Amino acid sequence: MAMQNEAGMRELGATGLKVFPLALGCMGMSGMYGAGDENESIATIHAALDAGVTLLDTGDFYGSGHNEMLIGRALKDRRDKAVLSVKFGALRSPDGGWGGVDARPAAVKNFAAYTLKRLGVDHIDIYRPARLDPNVPIEDTVGAIADLIQAGYVRYVGLSEMSADTVRRAHSVHQISDLQIEYSLISRNPETVIFPALEELGIGVTAYGVLSRGLLSGSKPAAEGDFRAHFPRFIGENFRRNEKLIDRLKQLASERGLQPAQLAIAWVLAKGPRIIPVIGARTRAQLSESLAALRVKLTESELESIEESIPASAVAGTRYQEQQMRMLDSERRSDTAFSKATEPRP
Repeated sequence: MAMQNEAGMRELGATGLKVFPLALGCMGMSGMYGAGDENESIATIHAALDAGVTLLDTGDFYGSGHNEMLIGRALKDRRDKAVLSVKFGALRSPDGGWGGVDARPAAVKNFAAYTLKRLGVDHIDIYRPARLDPNVPIEDTVGAIADLIQAGYVRYVGLSEMSADTVRRAHSVHQISDLQIEYSLISRNPETVIFPALEELGIGVTAYGVLSRGLLSGSKPAAEGDFRAHFPRFIGENFRRNEKLIDRLKQLASERGLQPAQLAIAWVLAKGPRIIPVIGARTRAQLSESLAALRVKLTESELESIEESIPASAVAGTRYQEQQMRMLDSERRSDTAFSKATEPRP
């Protein structure tokens, strides 16, 4: 697919930064779904850039730095083609376990220093905390990123999985380019409170999990190390119930001559011009299939029909395990119930 012209790009909020309407999420290239193929991963990144994809999304904790080093190798002679979005703050143990979140200002700058080195670049385009640190006011975290912007190491501030209240507080410190959040046919909670707040503030959306970790494309955890094997939607009776939704999506897609993944991506694309789906393609074949969704145009009546056939209320199981769900600020009704440690400091 040839690169789209300027008219086909989407703006990230009110920043003026225009990106290709699909982003490439690189997490899966670093072992999260089982062992990856580095040569194919780099070839996939190159193919994405050649097709016009501009936004590459990663996290410094994906593969404990492996993902950033992989992207650095892929961008060795192509840095000018990519807009790099990096999440930070999640802590890892040597065995890959979860160690909590650290978003203190000193930690923010420390993480950025290592990211710049691993990526082999002189600046990060969008820098965002992966999760809200319950012990650090969001104003302090965003203020530290603003310092990095002032110093020339970062261009824009992004957020990830945060509530409308937290987004407002962050935006009061520095303009936010976009909120990264899970959004798909069967994960639609952001529509009620978060998306209206983003629209009001002029903040874009980078939507990950548009295939619900592959559930909507019929993918199942199989390889050793596939972290989806622990996700409620993929386990036991929940998965058997969710397969009925997948079958409905397959039928709807087949009626349009599409693959289920293409219809699921096209649905997200049609939900608003400020939304950029982040596709987790690990191979060139998956990338090509996903890019084809750009040719699908859905009418309002078609969107309603799809949503009636696959209601989000029918999905069985939460998107993460209970402990992880409790850590998601985006799932909180209000920050007023959150720890006093997150209150702005005088």
